[in-house]
This record gives sequence, C-alpha cells and structure tokens, in this order.
Amino acid sequence: MVSEDRTGPLAGLVVVDLTRVLAGPFAGLLFADLGARVIKVERPGSGDDTRGYGPFAPDGRSYYFARVNRGKESIALDLRADRDQLLALVRGADVLLENFRPGVMDRLGLGYDALAEIGPRLVYASISGYGQSGPWRDRPAYDATVQAAAGLMSITGEPDGPPVRPGTSIADLAAGLYGFGAVLAALHARERTGRGCHVDVAMFDATVSLLEGAALETLATGATPARVGSAHRTIAPFGSFSARDGQLVICAGNDELFVRACAAIGSPALATDPRYRGNSARIAHVRELTADLEAVLGAGDVAHWAAALEAAGVPCAPVATVPEALGSPQAAARRLVVTAGGLQLPGQVAKLSGYADPAVRTAAPELDEHGQSLRSEFPA
Repeated sequence: MVSEDRTGPLAGLVVVDLTRVLAGPFAGLLFADLGARVIKVERPGSGDDTRGYGPFAPDGRSYYFARVNRGKESIALDLRADRDQLLALVRGADVLLENFRPGVMDRLGLGYDALAEIGPRLVYASISGYGQSGPWRDRPAYDATVQAAAGLMSITGEPDGPPVRPGTSIADLAAGLYGFGAVLAALHARERTGRGCHVDVAMFDATVSLLEGAALETLATGATPARVGSAHRTIAPFGSFSARDGQLVICAGNDELFVRACAAIGSPALATDPRYRGNSARIAHVRELTADLEAVLGAGDVAHWAAALEAAGVPCAPVATVPEALGSPQAAARRLVVTAGGLQLPGQVAKLSGYADPAVRTAAPELDEHGQSLRSEFPA
C-alpha cells in the first residue's frame, strides 16, 4: 500500500482505476488527493500511454503521467488473461473508473451489469468521448476532436482569425471533474438505497455544458455565435486591453464599475459619453470604446494601471505567463504547486477545513509497483 497516510475526507473509499491518458486519470487523482485508495490497473509491459508523454524528468519519468497518477497504486493486468484478479479487486472496491470506448467492457465481460452482480454496491463510472448512448457513441475521441465537435473551437480565437483550440485540454478535464462529482453523488445515493449505479459521463456533454453565453445566444436567437477574442459577448468593457508594455484584463461588469474604471485611468469623461451610457450602448459601440480605452492605457505600464484599477475596486489583472502564475505569492499561499516523488506538480484545489493539504505528496507509481502486494491482499 502507498505510504501516504489516508486521512482525507474520502479515506476508506477504494477506487479501481482502469482509465488512461487524462480524463479518467484526472478523476482518479481527485479521489487520491482527498484520501481515497486508488488502485490503477495498467496494461502489462507498457502501462498507461502517458508514461511515454513529455515533458520528462532527468531520470525519464513523465511529468504528464506523474501529475494525474500521484498517490495511486499500480498493478499490471491483462483484462482477459487476468480477469479473475481484476474481479477480486472489484469485490473489495467502492468505485470502478473506466474510459474505454463504449462496448469494450461489455465485450470483455466486465460491463456494469456483469460487475453489479458480484458487487451490487459498486459505483461504476464510464468516461468516454460521446457517452454510452446516441449516434456518436462509437466515435474515437481525443480532447481536440471533442472540442471541435462540441462547438468550443468555433467560438475561440479572434474575430478575423481561424477557430482555435484553447490552451488546455478542457474537454478531458471537464469530463474528469464531472465524473468525480457524479461518482460522489452516486456514493451519497448508495447510503440511502444500498445499491450502486452506472455513471455515464461524456467529454462531449461536458464541453457543450461549458459553452455558457454562446450556447445561450444560440438557444435564445438561433444565431451562430461569432468569435470575440478575449471580450465578453454581452458585457463591455470586459477583456484584454493593450497598455504600453503588455496586456491587461479589465472587467467592468456594471455601470458603477465602468465609472470607477474611467476615473481610475484619468478619463472620467468617457463615463458620460452618450455612446457609453449603459451596457447596451457600450456593447453597440464596443470597437470605439476599446480604441478610446487603449489610447489612454497605451501611455502607461500594465503595473501602473493594474494598481490604479485595483485601488478603485475594478476587477483587473495583468496577463501573466505560466511561470508568473505558478510562481506567484497567491499560488504559494494556496499550495497550488506540490512535490511528489521529487517532482514539482500542480496541487489540490479543494481546501477542506479539518483536513491537511500536504505540500509533499506520494509519487506516481512505477508500473506494477504494488502488483505483488495487491495480489496477496486481493487473492483471485
């Protein structure tokens, strides 16, 4: 068993994690970070594909794999040849996570119906590209293809540019988050009913649910939303603006904040300009408003304007680089970078009073590192 003391809010839960790459392993990481025992089942010989994804530590370990698999145990099993061993693990588990294409687990005799017979309290979570139903259920999926199919890429980028993939794997991560939350809901229901259930989460569904204002625009008007860059569809000024030495995001979400912003940058007259009285007017003249604001902001540095706007209570932030964000005092205070196996990795987001949020976490396992002990603990 891993050395980390399991004292988190999910201590006592046992999760069998058959997932690989990102969406499923990310869900498993959330369980592990909050105290559950997560047993990662990997393909013999090669393990999770991400063991071969960079960036790599000097000793060859994958940061990608380490990030979403820290704190887990590893056992290498062939799901056909070692089926009895897997069933032994399942009998001792509360949760099973899998992210194979729909139908694969059923063909292996490991689908929900089969496993519910031997473990009726099992919560069985399937995370897939397009879900267990619908005409697209059998489509192969990666994050980028799902982002494209879900409409997210069509609304990302500058108005006069091509569709752009956002800078992170949002379809995978959203599915992992929804999967984690849905399993917790199913576990809560199990306390009342005594039975588990099949949780079905799709990357496509998760991404569509995050379309937010663009989806509302289509549902309300039938229109195809255009790309608006860093701006907001229905609020102005709201987005990234150019100062002398970089970019600054300003979000004046109501008339009072707009008045404060204009005063803070030394241009109170903008707040009384008829073109900018009221949010609807500002949206109608958003190009002129942006030009007027940047004409002022271009005379000063980002740090100067950020300080002035912050002092006035206007939400704003310089556009930071990733090193600046990770190295910020706020990230340090919130323990957003932890050490696991000597590697610096993103930390746990959820902070729960009464439970530790350790700065040093258990490393991701080597392939089959815990295989011998797990076979002894859960004999087939």
